[in-house]
Amino acid sequence: MLGGEGHSDLLVKLVDSFLIALVALNVIAVVLESVEHLSIAHGPVFHAFDLASVAIFSIEYGLRLWTAVEHDDTSFHHPVWGRLRFAISPMALVDLLAVLPFFLGVVVEIDLRAIRVLRVLRVFKLGRYSMAMNVMAAVARQEARSIGAVLFVMGVILVLASSLIYLFEHRAQPHVFSDIPTSMWWAVVTLTTLGYGDMVPVTLMGRMLGGMTAVLGVGMIALPAGVLASGFSEQMRIRREEYREAVEKALEDGSLNRSERRLLEQTRRHLQLSDEEAALILRQAVETGHLCPHCNQPLRLHQRSEEE
Repeated sequence: MLGGEGHSDLLVKLVDSFLIALVALNVIAVVLESVEHLSIAHGPVFHAFDLASVAIFSIEYGLRLWTAVEHDDTSFHHPVWGRLRFAISPMALVDLLAVLPFFLGVVVEIDLRAIRVLRVLRVFKLGRYSMAMNVMAAVARQEARSIGAVLFVMGVILVLASSLIYLFEHRAQPHVFSDIPTSMWWAVVTLTTLGYGDMVPVTLMGRMLGGMTAVLGVGMIALPAGVLASGFSEQMRIRREEYREAVEKALEDGSLNRSERRLLEQTRRHLQLSDEEAALILRQAVETGHLCPHCNQPLRLHQRSEEE
């Protein structure tokens, strides 16, 4: 399948590298085209590059949709429902968003500037090829309940702080803290310790509340960062352990043949482990006695030879 486990690892890597470079060039083009004199001078070049990119991304999306039935996940194997189920998967939606703004501009009358800016959404296609983004997505799913709890607490504090600051400051600054929804902007800025200075409390109670909110915000912002860091570490531990189990299973007979090495490589790519991490795990398996580090043969054969 395109960009996945194909018939030729070299071909897959070349296609992936080409698509990564194309996505990066598209983001650079969007940034440069926002510069007025560059847009005027090189408008036709930007337009031609966009047309070529849309064509390539559309072909890629069509091929992924067509070959979805060959996916390892059996839920995609039905020729119709499998493709529809694949079409609403997160990465397939990202692929669709990469080309959708162009076709919307053709069908519906829409501001061309908005379409040009929306092309930056193509950067999310890099998530398909980035180990870090894939791992972070897995961490977000794994820690969804913890993150949800932290966000709930932050939401409660946000509402409480904005309500109190409205109570303390409304009479002194009715045009600044005009209502609670407006005061929420002050609460957000203070909780994140940004302090833009566009809304500043002037009363004693308001300033005391501002100080407490800022101090509380330092701890609140650190909570989701700690949850994500812990989840990232745990996710990588789980992936390494899964790969270690695959290595030990492959070494049950004391040797690695070509098909077992190919299977381990597929497992490594699936778990998004680097070549260095996989090599380290394999080396550790060798050192624990599965294989001879010199000839890559089962140690039990050496032991049998010595006994004879």
